[in-house]
Amino acid sequence: MRSAWLLLLLAAVFEIAFAISLKNTEGFTRFLPTVLTMTLVAAAVFTLSKTLANLPVGTAYAAWTGIGAVGTVAFGMVILDDPVTAPRIAFIGLIIIGAIGLNLVEA
Repeated sequence: MRSAWLLLLLAAVFEIAFAISLKNTEGFTRFLPTVLTMTLVAAAVFTLSKTLANLPVGTAYAAWTGIGAVGTVAFGMVILDDPVTAPRIAFIGLIIIGAIGLNLVEA
């Protein structure tokens, strides 16, 4: 079960990378950034699919999207100068609590 969660974490890293790389595609008008983004999307979904042998689909998908969302927002705030506000941080905290809760009920 632990390896499934580690694989899910890897899938989330791919999701964060594709979400961040999406901006550079400029609406899929730039070829190389688009190819990179599509490759990262495929890697994220493929890796997520491998976790489903050991995790329920609802739990895996919710954790994957939650980790990806938190990572993307955090990367945006730290690296891309996205706004850092109390409500954004509070809602990120709720996502983290949900992901931890899912992990605890699956343990």
